[in-house]
Amino acid sequence: MGFESDAVETVAKLMTLSARTAPKARGSDVIETMIVSGDEEKTALAEAMRRFGEQHDAGFFIRDAGNIAASDACLIIGSLFNDAVGLDCGGCGYPTCADMLEAQKRGLPASVPFQGPNCVVRMADLGIAVGSAVKTASLHNVDNRVLYSAGVGALSLGWLEGCGVAYGIPLRASGKDIFFDRTR
Repeated sequence: MGFESDAVETVAKLMTLSARTAPKARGSDVIETMIVSGDEEKTALAEAMRRFGEQHDAGFFIRDAGNIAASDACLIIGSLFNDAVGLDCGGCGYPTCADMLEAQKRGLPASVPFQGPNCVVRMADLGIAVGSAVKTASLHNVDNRVLYSAGVGALSLGWLEGCGVAYGIPLRASGKDIFFDRTR
């Protein structure tokens, strides 16, 4: 499986390029990426996801942790937290960006996996970066799946410093897509 795993890591690097160069509002980049590829890192991420799933009675975290453990690599993509585009659009639920940034200082309860509130335009930037990355994986025939749970696990480990929201994209090259037939 060595050649396939090496190829997957190369594709993960290309995916970071896709996330980095994806269009972003006002041309300012708030996207951070991390490739999780070694057994030690994958195990740490999977364990963090299992712990969260057990603590919050969220079985899909435990299921997803199995996918991380069985993957060849996992790309984590996050968005920096303390940022707003400056449009005062209200999409975040606050009338101005200054009001949203002030609400960020108050924070959310520790039990909430992501930090917020967030600029809705920056969350769109994150979604575009994730979509661009999975497009790259697909172009290279690497099985993948976007996992909210992997982003939560990565942030709980302190990975992607400064990010308030993240998603994980586990990657695998095998004869059968391990992300397809999943049980709840």
